[in-house]
Amino acid sequence: MKRILINATHEEELRVAMVDGQRLFDLDIDTPSREQKKGNIYKGKITRVEPSLEAVFVDYGAERQGFLPLKEISKTYFKKRDDNDDNNGRLNVQDVLSVGQELVVQIEKEERGNKGAALTTFISLAGRYLVLMPNSPRAGGISRRIEGDDRAELQEALRSLEVPDGMGMIVRTAGVGKQPEELQWDLEYLIQLWTAIDVAVKDRSAPFLVYQESNIIIRALRDYLRKDIGEILVDSPEVYQTGYDFMRMVMPHELSKFKLYQDKVPLFTRYQVESQIESAFRH
Repeated sequence: MKRILINATHEEELRVAMVDGQRLFDLDIDTPSREQKKGNIYKGKITRVEPSLEAVFVDYGAERQGFLPLKEISKTYFKKRDDNDDNNGRLNVQDVLSVGQELVVQIEKEERGNKGAALTTFISLAGRYLVLMPNSPRAGGISRRIEGDDRAELQEALRSLEVPDGMGMIVRTAGVGKQPEELQWDLEYLIQLWTAIDVAVKDRSAPFLVYQESNIIIRALRDYLRKDIGEILVDSPEVYQTGYDFMRMVMPHELSKFKLYQDKVPLFTRYQVESQIESAFRH
């Protein structure tokens, strides 16, 4: 049986191993020293409208407010305008947005020095093979780094994918050589993730974190969980709860595979992962 083993008993690192029986075939090690926020999604609230910058400032729960330019704001957030307020077809930020307005934002650039994070309302959700842009219908295609026959093959595979109306999609370089079924699995995961985000933002008032892109547990489940995985074992109750909550929202049909490992024998020892890691480093 193929398993995902998540070892989270050491504060300084978190390890994710993929095993087939007791054979290790993939390993991911993460050092959670500095929390990354790029890619995180928040529900925020406009605190200041700045006409001179053609932008607004947003409280999304951090110490510094985020900077959100008008060009990064979806028209779905704009106030209805009178046709007489045309202003030669040019939008003024103060006419279409207001202080106190809530919106869903994603961090594009981290805070630097005394500058707050740069935000966008055009969300991008990265999967293993695809990137879904749920509110950018005209965006999408195939990564520019993919060329020649690989590009032609992917264009053929894309025609078989069922992308919902109003959404855009990009194929990542990791998608090269993948079967249409694998791409469809990734797409369905991303659509379900967006649905869960959409539901979550309706339940609470801003500001709060909705989705943490850099969380290694979420990344591991996103990148490694496929139909042929029979079990996912986690040896930390806290990390188990994080993964459980995520799977309950996004992959409820796979939740029965997700289990808390409580045996006295350490998880990586039980499946001979530790000895295989040591052996690999010796060679």
